[in-house]
Amino acid sequence: MVEKENTVEDYIKSYSANQDKPLKIMLGFFKGHGFEMFKTVLFLIIKQSPVWVIPIVTSNIINIATYHNEHAWSEILLNVGIALIFLLQNIASSYTQVRIYSRVIREIEMNLREALIRRLQQLSISFHKEMQSGRLLSKVMRDVENIETLLYMGFGTLVNIFLDISIAVVVIMYHNPIVLLFFICVIPVAVCAVYFFRKPIRNNNQQFRKEMEETQAAVAEMVELIPVTRAHGLEKVEINKMDNKFNRIRESGYRLDMINMLFGATSWVIFQSFQILCLGFTSFLAYKGKITVGEVVLYQTYFTQIVGQIVNLINLYPNLTKGMESVKSIGEIISANDLEQNNAIIPLGELKGAVSFQNVGFRYKDGERMILEDFTLDVKAGESIAFVGGSGAGKTTVLNLLIGFDEPTSGKILIDRINMANLDKKEYRSQIAVVPQNTILFSGSIRDNIAYGVRDVSDEEIWDVLKEVGMDDVVSAMPGGIYARIGEHGGTLSGGQRQRISIARALLRKPKIIIFDEATSALDSESEKKVQMATSRMMKQCTTFLVAHRLSTIKDADRICVLEHGKIVEQGSYQELMEKKGQFYHLKQLQE
Repeated sequence: MVEKENTVEDYIKSYSANQDKPLKIMLGFFKGHGFEMFKTVLFLIIKQSPVWVIPIVTSNIINIATYHNEHAWSEILLNVGIALIFLLQNIASSYTQVRIYSRVIREIEMNLREALIRRLQQLSISFHKEMQSGRLLSKVMRDVENIETLLYMGFGTLVNIFLDISIAVVVIMYHNPIVLLFFICVIPVAVCAVYFFRKPIRNNNQQFRKEMEETQAAVAEMVELIPVTRAHGLEKVEINKMDNKFNRIRESGYRLDMINMLFGATSWVIFQSFQILCLGFTSFLAYKGKITVGEVVLYQTYFTQIVGQIVNLINLYPNLTKGMESVKSIGEIISANDLEQNNAIIPLGELKGAVSFQNVGFRYKDGERMILEDFTLDVKAGESIAFVGGSGAGKTTVLNLLIGFDEPTSGKILIDRINMANLDKKEYRSQIAVVPQNTILFSGSIRDNIAYGVRDVSDEEIWDVLKEVGMDDVVSAMPGGIYARIGEHGGTLSGGQRQRISIARALLRKPKIIIFDEATSALDSESEKKVQMATSRMMKQCTTFLVAHRLSTIKDADRICVLEHGKIVEQGSYQELMEKKGQFYHLKQLQE
């Protein structure tokens, strides 16, 4: 666990220090893999050696056959034997090289995804509200895959290119420096080709990546909206919307394909032309008696290798650009600074449940209007507080502040007389429970969903909380009982059943503070009554905060606070507020 956290920190430091240098960031991924990389290069050299040896052997054999009066036939056997030895070792060296390097790449791939997931868990709720989940999914899966492909293919290709060109240059320089000068002329042409196409390829890759992220986010939203879309007969609207997205991807991908094609085709024609010129040049030297026929083959083979590797380098450039773009893309997450503040200055210990809002004000980061203003409320441990009011009154904001999703713009919140800003939020949240308005369930069994985040839970405890929320009879009738599988987001359950499973999950935690955000909004009258009974029992066991749309569900709350424009304008028990005939009374009358 510590090692993984260190890896995340290393990546964060690398991104912070090299924000505009994706190549340096990518090289930083290999930190701690130095010995494996040394072995990889060593076996890569051994694996690649036949490519350098066979041209020499071929040249020797041609010269022996051409000038047979000067050589013994056994020299042919010697050269053939040498070539076969270098060829046969290629299987073992290739296997060893790939085995070592593949482990390194797969570990980097895993570390990148784990770093992204850890960072996502550290980033604030406001960050997640602003970032589409589909885009995050694209970064975790697609962008990391692009980087893995680049590292896997790019490293081997680049090392091969360097080795092949270096060996060829050394051999040719040893045999004939004049021919080497002809070879060197190829390099400026390659540089010009890369320079000319560099900007269009980079821009088109960047545009294509953004289109893919936006479309993936749109697909995720479309899937979530299918029930709503189907219910209102809006299938064609969604199909047309997605068609527009796909058309943009098609056009963006087409432009990228065409620029890559022009880049590759232009480079191929140029270097094939150089190869023909090389053949003519070396043949002319042989015709004049400056070099042997075997050397013509040697130079032509090495020049073919050099041209081929330069073409490989040029063809690699679009993938290199794509990978670099993905390196920058995941940097939007790893180097993001919108982290949840967790000072952990004062240990909380066992939570008792006393809460005090002291002159709390809150506005969103880019907002102008105060959502809460001078909000003051003292809550004793074990007391139950209900918040009511119109839409936008600030009810959910109070709960988000209490959970720690948002930080007060002014004032402070005390938990057991400790400033919440000084608490370890993880320690605090482990002792509270939240039942959100939108039920969140995952694919798995009913038991898995209820016991989420709680260890060593017995089946009896699961049944107990199911009884409390009135779901025991429903679950008993299911094949498998609490081990019955539910679909994605609990799709096989009704809305009321999903909500009660969510409440059961909260009850199982035995919290000291429990927060209900309109938890009964999706329930029918019978289910609502059962949940209300369970909620009433919970009120006697811990501090309870409720936001309720149906005012009849909060009769048992110790205090009801009526909010308007971020302020408490009325508070008291249900009976007191009804007798007062103020705003709460009028809200209640509107519901009857």
